Amino acid sequence: MRAELDHLVVAATTLAEGVAHVAALTGAAPVPGGRHPAMGTHNALLRLGPRRYLEVLAIDPEAPAPGRPRWFDLDDPALRARLAEGPRLVHWVARTEALDGCLAACPAPLGEVHAMARGSFRWRITIPGDGRRPLGGLLPALIQWDVPAHPADGLPPSPVSLERLEAFHSDPEPARAALAALGLAGAVELARGPAPRLVAALRTPRGLVRLEP
Repeated sequence: MRAELDHLVVAATTLAEGVAHVAALTGAAPVPGGRHPAMGTHNALLRLGPRRYLEVLAIDPEAPAPGRPRWFDLDDPALRARLAEGPRLVHWVARTEALDGCLAACPAPLGEVHAMARGSFRWRITIPGDGRRPLGGLLPALIQWDVPAHPADGLPPSPVSLERLEAFHSDPEPARAALAALGLAGAVELARGPAPRLVAALRTPRGLVRLEP
């Protein structure tokens, strides 16, 4: 039932803006990824290590609006207003080889399972019906890659790595219990804070930098 961190999600108003932001912050530019027709989004990716990456995500202006809320709160007016001020770390995704078992073991709802594909990749991922991030983004989306290859395998080498992931909540115990059930207690440094907040520290050629919500 164990899960492990797969990737971080940085959202932006436009993909170009998100790529420029990450490149300026880290000294390494994400490379083009692809499109997600079911969600009306597209992305760019930066390798953070073996089978770990950073995803820059934005609404695809060339895609029709999906017939449901987009993932990661991208349709939320408050988040859109914050993204208008600059790209933000909005979520994280944990990988498992036992998606159904993890969902059954988790005491907090993570969403419904959706099958997706892009190029040669096939995966299943949890997305709440309203598009909201579980516990404001403290709990991850769960993903199961259904092909041997992983997106990070084909990415260019990168000098950027994840140093730590921190999460804050006014009542962190429900998140702590859910992370423990998923085997993710060591993946996030969870502490009490006034509002849900996810912060990633990255080791880069420019020193230690932070991705903020």
